Amino acid sequence: MERTFTWALVTGAGGGIGRAISQKLDADGCRLILVGRRLSTLEATASGLHNQPILIEADLTDPMQCEAVFEQVKTLPVDLLVNNAGFGLCGDFTETDEQREFSMLDLNVRAVQFFTKRFIRQFVEKGYGTVLNVASSAAFLPGTGMAVYYATKAYILRLSEGISGELRAKKHNVTISVLCPGPVDTDFSDTAHVRFAVRGILPEKAAEAAVSGASHGKLVIIPGFSMKAIHFLERFLPEKALVWFTGKFQQRNERTKGGKQQ
Repeated sequence: MERTFTWALVTGAGGGIGRAISQKLDADGCRLILVGRRLSTLEATASGLHNQPILIEADLTDPMQCEAVFEQVKTLPVDLLVNNAGFGLCGDFTETDEQREFSMLDLNVRAVQFFTKRFIRQFVEKGYGTVLNVASSAAFLPGTGMAVYYATKAYILRLSEGISGELRAKKHNVTISVLCPGPVDTDFSDTAHVRFAVRGILPEKAAEAAVSGASHGKLVIIPGFSMKAIHFLERFLPEKALVWFTGKFQQRNERTKGGKQQ
């Protein structure tokens, strides 16, 4: 049965997939709470919406700010949580900046787990709700050249799958979905210090697949035929072959200098 969403909280809503998901939900009549690190980008997202959203400026790498966001919204009738905020970092593990990696872990893993647990508890208590976690096709592969980033996305995928099993076992009317796109045309590459060798899909396409999949209770959502094919094939390859494959693929990516955190 298809679900309709009335109130959604979207993290990382200032651009990319987060903005596209916000636009899709708004077009469907859903009220929005947009969370992001910079108010200016949230306002840019809000300017293209039909309904005025609630904007919350917060750096979700900070556990105290995560707590503050939840305290601000916990009494609102949220029935969809979208954990989209995250960033990547390209480079050999021995060379990448450790503090930046710890920030990545705080945002990609800790913040996702924090909001997922808080809202799943609320959804179970009131008897309905959906969590949509944004991972990546990286979750299916070893992360040669982006080891920590790939590991964070694998964590999100396995966490979501495990929670889904628990919810089904107890027959809760609560679902969890995880979006696993390949490259998407966003500013992610600037943040990760990388340019992808393959062409990314539009964020609007990823958003459409994400919202549709979540509304139908689909657990793993993979937009695009090529990523579905890679996911199918990787199940038949030994681990050493996967490590070699991702390493060769990563070498084709043109690394850039600079970059910014989203």
